[in-house]
Amino acid sequence: MNVAAITPQVAIALLAGTAAIIDDLARRQVSNWIPALAFVGGLSAQGYQGGWSGVGSSLLGTVAGFVVFLVFYMLGGMGGGDVKLMAGFGAVLGWERLPEAALWTAGCGGLMALGAIGFGWIRNRLQKRSDADVPVKSIPYAPAIALGAWLALVPKI
Repeated sequence: MNVAAITPQVAIALLAGTAAIIDDLARRQVSNWIPALAFVGGLSAQGYQGGWSGVGSSLLGTVAGFVVFLVFYMLGGMGGGDVKLMAGFGAVLGWERLPEAALWTAGCGGLMALGAIGFGWIRNRLQKRSDADVPVKSIPYAPAIALGAWLALVPKI
């Protein structure tokens, strides 16, 4: 990777995303300091690079990320830490890149869910258990959110 390609947004997204993935996989929750780091870092980077319009884009991205994922939280499909994490990434990405990140996140989350279902089905068959005997478990969603944000930061060719 070209070192010149590491912008402040990329560095913040890599740091916050990696911390969120580790936290979510280890504890099944995202600590509040991680989205706070993304928010403050994103707001600062956007403000430094774009002035007041960058700050505005960052704040709009934060609100949009929060609102989009709040719907899924209210429906019971996602935890509050995931909502805050997407809001934090909204500050990093700005409102212009947030829709792309949300789509990448949905795609990555869907693939993760299919993988979890497939793995569970195979495990149940090997253990000769019925799918009805196994409680439904949630999957950690921070990896999908981080990957979606990272993919939205990839330069377009």
